Amino acid sequence: MYEGIEELPQEFLFEVETAVKKEEPISIITYVLSTRGENKLKHIIQTVLSKYKREDLTELIFTSAKELIVNATKAAIKRVLFKELGLNIDDPSQYDLGMESFKENLVSRKFPYYRRKMKEHGLFVKVTLSFSSDRIILFVQNNFTLAVREEKRIREKFVHSKEFDNLFEYYMKYGDTTEGAGMGITMVEILVAQSGYDRHLFTIYSRQSENKTVARVEIPLDQNYVPRRQRYQKWLQEKASGLT
Repeated sequence: MYEGIEELPQEFLFEVETAVKKEEPISIITYVLSTRGENKLKHIIQTVLSKYKREDLTELIFTSAKELIVNATKAAIKRVLFKELGLNIDDPSQYDLGMESFKENLVSRKFPYYRRKMKEHGLFVKVTLSFSSDRIILFVQNNFTLAVREEKRIREKFVHSKEFDNLFEYYMKYGDTTEGAGMGITMVEILVAQSGYDRHLFTIYSRQSENKTVARVEIPLDQNYVPRRQRYQKWLQEKASGLT
């Protein structure tokens, strides 16, 4: 039991309990995550982890989810601001121009404004927890693809974060607030590594065909479980060897 659970609707609690028993993925849609939304997210995570007696993973998964939701929300707000400024986020020169006012606009307006604007523009963040006795997978999804500059920046964050074992060291060398984001990505990768897992279990990908960008954290629960990335690499090796 934790503070805030008593405020959650009984219907929601029942739906979560039912889904967990059936091991069915659970999703929530958010715009700007509220305290109530955090409580819902925490309840889902704790209920799932309790089923497998892995409450030790609560901090890793809950903190990762929150950081990735913040990043995804900022990415959506960025698109709202670009539309208001009449700028094309996919045009490199216009991207630089829009980013000059991004940080200022982000702090000068209240989040209820952005929640309303995200809804008006059909932008949202979808959080999904998929689970079984073998693994837990966290998905945080935007319903748009990455701009070229965003994808480049994310790749740089992944490269740079591998040099460090803790967030403080990373921030001292690479910390910048040019886009008001990025530290969350680094924090999640470091959290995954500090928890004893392969950093590659955290990935971000963007699919043009499905118009979505997804941050994915895969946590094995069974020591014999082979993560998707390893299965894919094995398939590539076998294909190259002519075994498939």
